[in-house]
Amino acid sequence: MIGKLVKEKVRSGKQAINELYNTGYYGRPKGDVLELTLVEAAYLLYKNKLEITLDEKNLGFEEFFTEASKRQQFFELKYIVYKDLRERGYYVQPSVTDFRVYPRGGHPGKTQAKMFVYVRSERVPMLLKDLLTQYNAALNVRKQMVLAIVDEESDITYYEVKRLDIKGEMEQILPLEKPVSVTMLEDRVLVWDGETSRLLYENGFYGKPLDNERLQLSLVESAYLLDKGIIDIKDSNNGIIPDISEFSEIAASIDPDFTRKYSAYVDLRSRGFVPKTGFKFGTHFRVYSELHSTDKLPHSKYLIHAIPHDHEFLLPVMSRAIRLANSVRKQMLYAVKFTDAIEYIDIGRIKM
Repeated sequence: MIGKLVKEKVRSGKQAINELYNTGYYGRPKGDVLELTLVEAAYLLYKNKLEITLDEKNLGFEEFFTEASKRQQFFELKYIVYKDLRERGYYVQPSVTDFRVYPRGGHPGKTQAKMFVYVRSERVPMLLKDLLTQYNAALNVRKQMVLAIVDEESDITYYEVKRLDIKGEMEQILPLEKPVSVTMLEDRVLVWDGETSRLLYENGFYGKPLDNERLQLSLVESAYLLDKGIIDIKDSNNGIIPDISEFSEIAASIDPDFTRKYSAYVDLRSRGFVPKTGFKFGTHFRVYSELHSTDKLPHSKYLIHAIPHDHEFLLPVMSRAIRLANSVRKQMLYAVKFTDAIEYIDIGRIKM
């Protein structure tokens, strides 16, 4: 069976429709012609099911593969993923992402596609907006969104991408009726009153005890409690920091990520979670869905990292974060603020 290379397609005749599409769902019939993508054609050439010509000359696999890589960006990566999926027993067709993949036992005309697969190289940074464009394309037709990352040795790691509407079960109790005076010292805030320290720590897991009487609060915790009217903050010279706006400016000069972290912190508290620093995990927060006692902390389900809407993922960094989260039995979520709402993007490894 012969196909002709024309621009970014390989075209073959009616016999190919009968032997390739009707049996293996390769390509797309257009009248009496079967039109194959470069990736599909390369795989069929590799399987000795198709011969390919260019200007009346037969192309070997090396020649075709080299020519295809000139005509389609990231052809090599897409071929690697396509071949892997086919050899795992999936029927695969081109889609608005890179591929649509049918469930095992299903095929075009019998079942709906199960997932959209988006192919990336580990070497090429990925913009969040590009990832969400692909995700929304999958969501609009109710498909699972899968990110396939090909590393420098051509191994593939598959990730599922989805938005989560997360809910915690922690009742938010702020036990103080009037503001308590606290002091900001360098990059944290100290609560001096022993009773206040215990109430904040035991009722909402705010801060960390400095000793039996005093509590130290992080910048985001301090901003939250200041905005709620629970504390009044003064500096080390007893000057009053009057409101959340001024405190936020000071905090942002100390921590460049403060504004994003604070937005996520407020949202997580409103959803019934207790956020605490995730520094030891390389993220902004570890999150508890409920907390009955500070003496025996439960397992935290999520690690949360707040990112801007124009964030650019460095894929090796993303991979390490997800791997670490999995190793400590947590989900890695990215908190993104769009206009006035925080959305949570879950990127998790899956087995195909």
